[in-house]
Formats: sequence, structure tokens, C-alpha cells
Amino acid sequence: MFANVLGQLEQPAAQPLAKPTTSPHLLKVAAGVRQIQEKGAVLDRLLKDGDHIVEVDPDDVAPSSIPDRFDGAYDDAAIEEIATSIRERGQIVPGLIRPHKGDEAPYQIVFGRRRLAAVKTLGLKFRAIVRELSDEEAIVFQGEENANRNDLSFIEKCAFALSQEQAGYRRDVICASLSTGKSHVSEMLRIATAIPRDVLLAIGSSPEIGRRRWIEFAEAFTRREDGAARVQHALGKDDAAAGKDRFAFALGALKADAAPVAAPAAVTEIRANGFLLATVSYAKSGPKISFTKAVPASFVDFLNDRMEALHSEFVQSAQHNSKG
Repeated sequence: MFANVLGQLEQPAAQPLAKPTTSPHLLKVAAGVRQIQEKGAVLDRLLKDGDHIVEVDPDDVAPSSIPDRFDGAYDDAAIEEIATSIRERGQIVPGLIRPHKGDEAPYQIVFGRRRLAAVKTLGLKFRAIVRELSDEEAIVFQGEENANRNDLSFIEKCAFALSQEQAGYRRDVICASLSTGKSHVSEMLRIATAIPRDVLLAIGSSPEIGRRRWIEFAEAFTRREDGAARVQHALGKDDAAAGKDRFAFALGALKADAAPVAAPAAVTEIRANGFLLATVSYAKSGPKISFTKAVPASFVDFLNDRMEALHSEFVQSAQHNSKG
């Protein structure tokens, strides 16, 4: 019967399923096996490179410097579910840790934080691969494992990208950690920058909400001077606290009534050879560059590729001028 369930998960949706089972337990276990298979890609590569699985004390493993999930992913219910599985079948999938130079612990988690929390509650050792990794290598492995699991929500990925940028990681490293291109990362950074992190955490990971609706939310949020207060008030109501779609409550609060008119922002133009390329608006929320339709996307990508070098040149110039 279990083999039949696995077969059902592997078949294309268009094919008829033979002798379908309605057992929720078997379906859950089969889905778990499939998840293990998906997780194995990164681990298989590590093991092929000669890395070995060791067992370490959970207290000897420090947390990651950049979280990739919202706090709700590590609540008691989520950890207890994993702990139950480990109690029954053991820790099947190892985590990845690296030697840690800080005083907090000899190791630092790269991925497998929920498994680490689960074995800690059970009083067991943590099974993991130990590998020497630079900060950049660690963040890419951390993101790659999440990409293979495919269970990070869109807004968690946006927040993960922003945390990396704020920590000083290069744009190509951020792209590698999220397995996506620079233009997509730029869009994710714009969304995460437009919405304060405390507002995002109040709404939650919203796994069912994708890119388009978060763009809509970010635009609605920036149009209101009282956006954060309205969202917090809406989410504090009993019906919002008990409901699943906190995103809908938050977006509804931003769209309710007429948005207060913000003070007009100062605007300057960027021109080249007499042609208008973009406008820069200096609003209360921060400067914003808007390119005209005549500007090709390839030029924007060209600027993206050189933004880091331009920023370094600006910093050096500012330091030189301050000394002068």
C-alpha cells in the first residue's frame, strides 16, 4: 500500500491513479519520503566530496547569522512535529554545520535549524556534516537547501535577500543563495525595503501569497503615511488573529477609505544628450528613481551590474572630501 502511495505522488496529474488510498497517515509518510529525496541533492553532493556525517551536542552549534525564515517557522508546534518524526524514525536527514570562530559555540548551523531544535528538545545528538565554509559559501548553501525544499514563502525570500544585502553580501552571492537572477532579486529587495520588517513579521510568512500580491501590498503601503499603524491595528482584531489570511486583513486596512495625501516630493530629472532617462523623487520614505519607458531593460541591467562599483567610488570620494 505504501509503495502505491509513493507511486501516486510521482505520477503526472493527467494519468489515472490506480487504487487510490485515503489514509492520511500513509499520504503524510509518503510525502515525507519525497521531501527527503528532494533534500538529498545538496547532501549527496557534499558526501560525494568526501564529507562525513558526525554527531554533535546541539548546544555546541550557534545559530546562523542571517535567518531565512520568519519566527513562526520555529514555534513549538512546528518543532514538535519534527521531534515526533525523529523520535519514531531517528534523524534521517543530517544538517550542515561549519566550524565557528566565535566564543558562542565551536560550530555554526548552515542549514537544518528546525532539526537542530527538535533533537535538542529530545536530548539527542545532532547528526550533521561539518565543512569549512566562508561566509559567502555558507549563505549560498543555506539558500540552496531551502530552494530544494521549495517551502520558503515569497516574502521570506524577499526578507532573506534584504538581510544579506544589509550584511554586506555582494549581489551575485544573493542571487546564488536564492537561485535567481539580478532583476528578480532587485524586485525582491524593493518589496522588502518598502515594508518594515516588524510589519512583515506581524503578517507572517503567508505561504499562499505570491509575487504579484506582495507588489500590490508594497505599493499600497508606500501610498499611506499611516500604513504601519493601520496594519498593526487591523491585525490586532480578534477576527484577524483567529483567521489564516492575515495578509488579506492587512491589505484591506491599507486600501480602506481614501489614503491621506502625502506631501508632494521634490523631483529632479536625469537627462543624457537631451533625452529624459529617469526622474528622482525625494519622498519621506526615501529617494526613488523611475526610468522612462524609452530606457531599455538592458540599460537597467547594465547599471545593476555596476552599482556596487559605483557605490564604492562614491564612498571613497566622500571619505576623500571629508579629509580635505
